[in-house]
Amino acid sequence: MLAAAGVVRDLYYYPVKGLSPQQLPRVTLTTGEGFPFDRMYGLARFDSGFDPKHPQPLPKQRFLMLARDAQLARLQTHLDPETKRFSIQVEGNVVHQSDFTQPDSIERTIDFFASMFGLDPERRPQLAEAEPHRFTDASVGSPRLMNAISLINLDSVADFSARLGEPIDPLRFRANIYFAGWPAFSELDCVDGEFEVGSLRLRVLQRIRRCAATEVNPKTAERDVAVPRLLKEHYGHFDMGVYAEVLTGGTIEPGMPVVIGS
Repeated sequence: MLAAAGVVRDLYYYPVKGLSPQQLPRVTLTTGEGFPFDRMYGLARFDSGFDPKHPQPLPKQRFLMLARDAQLARLQTHLDPETKRFSIQVEGNVVHQSDFTQPDSIERTIDFFASMFGLDPERRPQLAEAEPHRFTDASVGSPRLMNAISLINLDSVADFSARLGEPIDPLRFRANIYFAGWPAFSELDCVDGEFEVGSLRLRVLQRIRRCAATEVNPKTAERDVAVPRLLKEHYGHFDMGVYAEVLTGGTIEPGMPVVIGS
């Protein structure tokens, strides 16, 4: 395996599947568990089949999601993981506030999204939550993958941008850990390998195959770059980033080394 050393640049989590990233200055990860508060909620479609008493992994098509519902990128959302207070802004203006601990308040949030997408009463979404269940795309693979951490090598994004001749926002890839300093796309060759971030130890489980959600510009909500097709055209695959499991927990923050070796 190629030895490489890099550095953590940014940390993000996505409390509600398909909605805004929230940045963290540091995070503590626990062995066998996912990124804290990541994808703990989802806006399940009316026909999703989600049962909060018996939660089962569901494909992303059963939720409101960027791959189909690009307008979601127009919203700047925030959920306080402690108080469960939720807010939505559009172009810097607060357009909705609610409290996910209160059923009436949740109904107002559902009203907001039903109105946004012109959904009649029979097609209203459901705010799905069943902690510790996570609504990650990889959850359909296994419980192990449901709790995987997603990582993006910023040098891979930079190489892709250079080949396209235009900047590609790394946030299109909605990862938890963004790092730099490894050769472009070298992370894809690390499946089953282990690496360290400070005292944290991770094992790479699989590559992340990219879908139409990455076509959506996170700043404009326009579907402006055919990312999956262009990855295939330039590299012969649809992959950007990897999923990894936490083998040894610890606290990480930007500036910490990301080291892998044979």
